[in-house]
Amino acid sequence: MKLHEFLAQMNPPLFITCLLVLGVILVNGWTDAPNAIATCVSTRAIKPKPAVLMAAIFNFLGVFVMTAFNNSVAMTIMNMVDFGTNYRFALIALSASLFAIVVWATAAWAFGIPTSESHALIAGVTGAAIALQGGNGIKWGAWSKVVYGLALSTVLGFVLGYALTKIIGALCKKLDRRRTNSFFSKAQVVGGATMAFMHGAQDGQKFMGVFLIGAFLAKGQAYDGKVVIPIWLMILCSAVMALGTSIGGYKIIKTVGMGMVKLSTYEGFAADTTATISLFLATSLGLPVSTTHTKTTAIMGVGASKRLSNVNWGVVKEMVAAWILTFPGCGLLGYLMSYIFMKIFS
Repeated sequence: MKLHEFLAQMNPPLFITCLLVLGVILVNGWTDAPNAIATCVSTRAIKPKPAVLMAAIFNFLGVFVMTAFNNSVAMTIMNMVDFGTNYRFALIALSASLFAIVVWATAAWAFGIPTSESHALIAGVTGAAIALQGGNGIKWGAWSKVVYGLALSTVLGFVLGYALTKIIGALCKKLDRRRTNSFFSKAQVVGGATMAFMHGAQDGQKFMGVFLIGAFLAKGQAYDGKVVIPIWLMILCSAVMALGTSIGGYKIIKTVGMGMVKLSTYEGFAADTTATISLFLATSLGLPVSTTHTKTTAIMGVGASKRLSNVNWGVVKEMVAAWILTFPGCGLLGYLMSYIFMKIFS
């Protein structure tokens, strides 16, 4: 779909939908992207302001570069739900779900809770589809990939974080502490950059998938399975996400990088490397995973490599509670907002 073709089909419902998608992307860059740089800021490998700028740049590159080679995550999102054939109501319901996601994410940010924008997006859109189609609104084949991704990010993040920290500790045991600290301090900056890159690759594709769902509904047709994500959409999505990241999110950085586990430089490097590997694997397999979930489970694994008491389980419980509540909470919010929006705009 070329830009001029997209603009030619623009109407008020599609315009509102596009604004809401871009709003969700902005909020994601604002509240979710700081997770990528939380560890390198907490260990003082890099100061907050240059870290936020670095995250903004690499989020941009992640959306643009990774999507050009593999857009399977976006395709999974597009195949996940069915809004039916009443395209006018479908577009209204999609707009309602996006509004619900913005409300949920902003509330979580206000309390400094690193809730998952990915889970909120999946839950909100699914809730809206159920409001229109009931149980037929869910395509279980594609939706099951969400469950696989959740399991992968949890298990792989924790286990790999634990194992990598042990390996690095053993290799560097007899080396000069000052030299290793200097090396891992620099390596952490690279790790933060790659983590930001993979955040853009994962989350950018999810939002582009929703953007394209809106474009198809506005044309009065269902997704036909033959979509190439246009370059103009990659640039738009990555630019808005980078803008959101540049606003910053120190509350989230403090919770993830400082509140959960006190990390040394090599542990921070292990956490970033683990999260990057997990996200790359999930993106390659087309599994929509939460970057927040992946990063925090990696940090838990790193912290537990010394002893379980090294992890602040009080903070962990708060985050796990937020993750558990997001699916039913944001799903219900998307469901209710769909009914409200259809009453107002139908």
